Amino acid sequence: MSKELVYWSATELVAGYRTGAVSPVEATRAVLDQIRTYDSALNAFVLVREEEALAEAARSEVRWREGKPEGLVDGVPTTIKDIMLTEGMPTLKGSRLIDPAGPWLDDSPAVARLKEQGAVIVGKTTTPEFGWKGVTDSPLSGITRNPWNPSQTPGGSSGGAAAACAAGMGALHTGTDGGGSVRIPAAFSGIFGLKPSFGRVPAWPASVYGTVSHIGPMTRTVADAALMLQVMAGYDARDWYALPPSEVDFSVIPENGFKERKVAYSRTLGYATVDPEVLRHVDHAVELVKSLGAEVEEVDPGFGPPDEIFKVLWYSGASYAAKDFSQSDLDKMDPGLRQVVEMGREYTLTDFYDATAARAELGARMRAFHETYDLLLTPSLSVTAFEAGLLGPQQEDGVWMNWTPFSFPFNLTQQPACSVPCGLSADGLPIGMQIVGPMHADGTVLAAAAAFEKISPVAGARPDLAKLETGK
Repeated sequence: MSKELVYWSATELVAGYRTGAVSPVEATRAVLDQIRTYDSALNAFVLVREEEALAEAARSEVRWREGKPEGLVDGVPTTIKDIMLTEGMPTLKGSRLIDPAGPWLDDSPAVARLKEQGAVIVGKTTTPEFGWKGVTDSPLSGITRNPWNPSQTPGGSSGGAAAACAAGMGALHTGTDGGGSVRIPAAFSGIFGLKPSFGRVPAWPASVYGTVSHIGPMTRTVADAALMLQVMAGYDARDWYALPPSEVDFSVIPENGFKERKVAYSRTLGYATVDPEVLRHVDHAVELVKSLGAEVEEVDPGFGPPDEIFKVLWYSGASYAAKDFSQSDLDKMDPGLRQVVEMGREYTLTDFYDATAARAELGARMRAFHETYDLLLTPSLSVTAFEAGLLGPQQEDGVWMNWTPFSFPFNLTQQPACSVPCGLSADGLPIGMQIVGPMHADGTVLAAAAAFEKISPVAGARPDLAKLETGK
């Protein structure tokens, strides 16, 4: 039973707890067994808290038995990306430069809300150093691997969360997304990942990468992500960008979110080079979207490559994060991050304000675009997963935006965007379709993703973990 139980969704688990068909202790023990069996091959976790998680699950079991669950996710096995503060647990951010001794006295807002609603925290997942790149390896924790093929990367920077999710090591997983760090690993790992509207999920402490950084759910089903967003969203005074509580209950997803929607489909955003196999699967997914009653028009949003805008903001943020580090500290860093820090130091204040002005123009263009189109569809990424330990399909120095042309533009514009699985390549690697919505239309994006999920050709697909066990 435990092997199958690890793939129960959060919504299925909560329903099972309510009827007594399954218990939080059973579910948590199954997830911990899954981690014990497979994480040595995947390296998705920097911390696993077996005793504490089982104790939390036992308390949840009592609450369910008494008919008094603490919240929407009471007893659901959950992981936290090791870039988010968690009381009593080190938050090392993939770096050897942070003292594990702490003290660790605070929960970030999203972690606090998950705990308040009864989530069982089973551990903390891996990240590249300070979340700086679109793959997951670090000087602290080494290389994280893809459950579909452990020689390949699961993507990043929320790669540990994605690998854990795909491998049945928890139902709910937190991710952060400053340039695609939820959607990149979701696409590479065959799961669902949502970058909500900026401010929808409050963040504290503020990211060094500034207002491109978002927090979002990573799950195996759209319904679980919607449930998780409902828990994490809302106002928190510590985040001065936090949006007020939404009038929308994200956990209640409307039927057929594509019906009568006017949808734009851009295969390249007008400038990207995309693997033909990726395009073939996304083209097919868009044909399925049409069958759901959407009016789809192939059209580009009309902006050029925003790489330079993003690089100025991202590299400047990395440089700021390292401003108090000595040369000895820098020498202990991921060499690629050290290069980005050095590049960031070369930008001037004028460069920064020029990039900010260009970003504003991009945001205005997309807001105008969505006055015509309810949603925008694109590939999630231009490639499928590549060799673990590399920065890209070819080892670029300090640059990962070359193969992520569809993700970071929408960090600049701060719109909600998700990656939903839509196919498998000839060599069995996941491919994702991105759904982008107007600012604040998180419920619209979730409804569209849920509608597609029902007819997706890869709905429910899982990696063959037996290959990890046997070493094949």
